[in-house]
This record gives sequence, C-alpha cells and structure tokens, in this order.
Amino acid sequence: MIVGLGNPGKEYEKNRHNLGYKVIDELAMRKRKTLKPGKGEYFFCEVKSDQGEFIVAKPSTFMNMCGWAIVDCLADFDLKPENLLVLCDDVYLPLGKIRIRENGSDGGHKGLRSIIYQLNTLDFARLRMGVEEPEQGKDLEEYVLEDFQEEELKEVDRMIGQAAAAVEDTVVHGIKEAMNKYN
Repeated sequence: MIVGLGNPGKEYEKNRHNLGYKVIDELAMRKRKTLKPGKGEYFFCEVKSDQGEFIVAKPSTFMNMCGWAIVDCLADFDLKPENLLVLCDDVYLPLGKIRIRENGSDGGHKGLRSIIYQLNTLDFARLRMGVEEPEQGKDLEEYVLEDFQEEELKEVDRMIGQAAAAVEDTVVHGIKEAMNKYN
C-alpha cells in the first residue's frame, strides 16, 4: 500500500507539506484511476499495471492525525506495516532530492510521528521528498504550509514524476533495488 501524506482542502493543495498527495494523484492519473472514499478517513484506488498491483491512498485527516487513517486503511485491506510505503515531504533534503528508507524515525515530521505512534512501530518504508530548510529564523510549521514559489515549480514537478517512478520501481523490484537506484 502506498500512502501519500498531506492536508485536505483547497487552501493546502499547493503547500510543501502536500507532496505525498501530489504523488498519489500522479500515480492515479498515470493509470487513469480516480480515488474514491474508503471505509475510514481516506481515499484510495487500486492500481494495476504490467509492473504489478498496488493500492494508493490519501488520508482525509490533517497531517498530524494521519496515523488513525492509515491504521484503518491497512486493516481494511488486511495489510501490515511492512506492506506500507509512506510518501512525505522533508525539510532536511534539498529541493528535488528524494530518499527511500526501509524504516526509521519520524525525523521531526509530525505525519510520520502520528503513523509511528498509531502503528507502534518504526518498521515501514518511506519515500521522502526534499522541500529545503526554511531561512534561518522562519517558523518550520509555517514554512511547510506555504505554497511553492513559482521558480520552484519546475523542479517540484520533476521530483513528483521521479517519486512516482520510484514507487513503481519499489513495487516491481523491491525497496532495496529502488533505494540503490534513487538514493
């Protein structure tokens, strides 16, 4: 299961914090799929291709509470945390850089913190996408809720495409091979 993190609502649509949502939208669009409401607080669709079959989902909760939605989503599809790949932004990576990990800490990301708390494990994969650190003195929470600047959009679009390709490679070839290719 591939879960993209973000915040629901038009006002958050173009925020740095919504990169996970953007990659899910890209994956669904590539396969001409539409996300539909799940049994819990999430939207999902099943994606089938020559490369494999997987479920993509977006929690409909706010970022800080997404762990509840992911617990429901995994349960509804009878999956375990080791079947999960979470897509999120990362202020500690340069804009445009992606990094895939098999597990790890929340790294200060409140969405990952919620997931770790609700699943009671660090053992789920994550694909982080760089949004750069804010200027010194700028509040981190405000920064991630800002829209990308016009001059950043080309790099953001490239990164979204690369992250979508990395997800498909992870499904087909496994996380270790995807880590070797994209990290």
